[in-house]
Amino acid sequence: MSATIAPESPLSDDMRQMIRELNAVLLELSPPEACYHMTPEEMAGPETTVFAARIGGEMAACGALHRHGEGIGEVKRMYTRPAFQGQGLGSAILNRIVSLAQEESLSCLVLETGDKHPAAWRIYENAGFSRCGPVLDYPDSPYSIFYQRPVNAA
Repeated sequence: MSATIAPESPLSDDMRQMIRELNAVLLELSPPEACYHMTPEEMAGPETTVFAARIGGEMAACGALHRHGEGIGEVKRMYTRPAFQGQGLGSAILNRIVSLAQEESLSCLVLETGDKHPAAWRIYENAGFSRCGPVLDYPDSPYSIFYQRPVNAA
């Protein structure tokens, strides 16, 4: 069954549950001070677009574009439920985020991910992201890996 990917409200019950699951997974892998969660309420403003992938109506994955000033977009809240991993949903959502950044003429996408997320690293690197030093106002931390990518890159 194929996935549908579309913007969704972060305030829906489905999305709130996804975010709870994501936060629990992140807290198993990194100490709380190294987890930079956005709440559903923080994601509900116009500066953030949240995408959800659904298969047969069931929410399977999510990710968001959070816009900062000066043409910088940040990839946030990327998560695929375990039952749906390995189907390319993370890459598909990331592609939607990149496309939206291109449509909005953002100049650069950045992100912070954990030091124990090799599957995420592959998705980002396959999408043209390269590792860099700390981005935005994130602290330099042994628990964080940072990526950036010019938006107009292929």
